[in-house]
Amino acid sequence: MEVILLERVARLGQMGEVVRVKDGFARNFLLPRGKALRATDENRTRFETMKAELQARSLAMKTEAAGIAERLNGKSFTVLRQASEAGQLFGSVSPRDLVRLITEAGFPVNRNQIALNVPIKTIGRHTVPLALHPDIETAITVIVARSNDEAERIARGEDVTQRREEPSEAEAAALAAAAFFEPEAAASRREREADTDEGEQPLANSGAGGAAGTAGQN
Repeated sequence: MEVILLERVARLGQMGEVVRVKDGFARNFLLPRGKALRATDENRTRFETMKAELQARSLAMKTEAAGIAERLNGKSFTVLRQASEAGQLFGSVSPRDLVRLITEAGFPVNRNQIALNVPIKTIGRHTVPLALHPDIETAITVIVARSNDEAERIARGEDVTQRREEPSEAEAAALAAAAFFEPEAAASRREREADTDEGEQPLANSGAGGAAGTAGQN
């Protein structure tokens, strides 16, 4: 489908350009959000009459976005979630969660401005980019933690996830020695077991022979 862009759309084109897009993208995104019109003769004429108004609106939106970006740039937000000792969340932090968090702090943003490809699934410090306007971008820091105390530690740069510790030099030496002597110890055990079996066998034969001898004497 060919459409006339009513505003600059990233990776697509500038206001007033006629571009070809997939029908689904046009019907589900561009047209209902007022970002484009079908490229008919009627709409081409309509665009020329509303061009000045669209340009003024775009400038106003850009100015507003620049102001929000300046206040938001580098700002930190904390999200508390349950997680495993290794830091894996029992759930996730989605763009919808971030919109609620940011708007509650007094910054008007919407879901489409959160440039997060996949939800956050681990505790720690995360940088989240925001596309507030086709020409205005910024970023915020999102600290995901299990408690406020942990969030403060993450903000200080501490690693709060629990990892399996490496053995010390002494422990490593002991493990190496055990691995080295294990074959000898196993061989020694086998020799002792063999000696025991050999020592028991004559006793059994002697007993049988003794019984036979006794029977002969009788």
